[in-house]
Amino acid sequence: MNFKEMYSFLRDLEQNNSKDWMDKHRKRYKAVRDSYIKWLDKMDHTLAGIDDEYYATPGKKGINRINNNLMFHPNKPIYKDHFGAGLDKAPNTGDFYVQFGLERNMFAGGFWRPNPKTLRSIRDAIDYDGEVLKEILYKKSFKDTFGDLVEDQHLVKAPKGFSMDHPHIDLLQLKTFAVMHIFPDEVVFLDTFEDHLIQVYKEMLPFRRYLNKAVTV
Repeated sequence: MNFKEMYSFLRDLEQNNSKDWMDKHRKRYKAVRDSYIKWLDKMDHTLAGIDDEYYATPGKKGINRINNNLMFHPNKPIYKDHFGAGLDKAPNTGDFYVQFGLERNMFAGGFWRPNPKTLRSIRDAIDYDGEVLKEILYKKSFKDTFGDLVEDQHLVKAPKGFSMDHPHIDLLQLKTFAVMHIFPDEVVFLDTFEDHLIQVYKEMLPFRRYLNKAVTV
């Protein structure tokens, strides 16, 4: 994967974010996209080899569209400033998200503002054994890799069916359950980059498995 060409393309796109420019450089875009898909296929195979529960996700299935959804975000530019994809993408679960972009590069996973049914399932799991999730979140290597949960919307009061004196009320009030590992461009160009990805994947796995079990069992 030629990541330098990917970043070069994204910088040029940022300066010329229009359909006319993209149409003129469609061949270049497809070359970068196809190279990214091949790299995703490679990582898909690698992760499947280290995780017995991994859900095979070919690059073409995992990659996200580069077009912004202007129906919901009309003020955004036509095209995104990054290439993103989800791996280990089993239906109705939180995947392992990989993003390379101008604003930030990241590995992430979990659930971003899940629908009410999914959110209720997560809260029920926390009510049952939230101490297990907290043990994962407070583990030193996990904190060193991800810091805290992604900060997002949360309730001021207890959600319906729970009380403010619940031992895990801090988690029950959340509307997003996700973590993020940010890394600079320089890391991408290191020979050890893929080893770094694998390490982050393994560190995130107990967190993702806890949430996925909550919404699938």
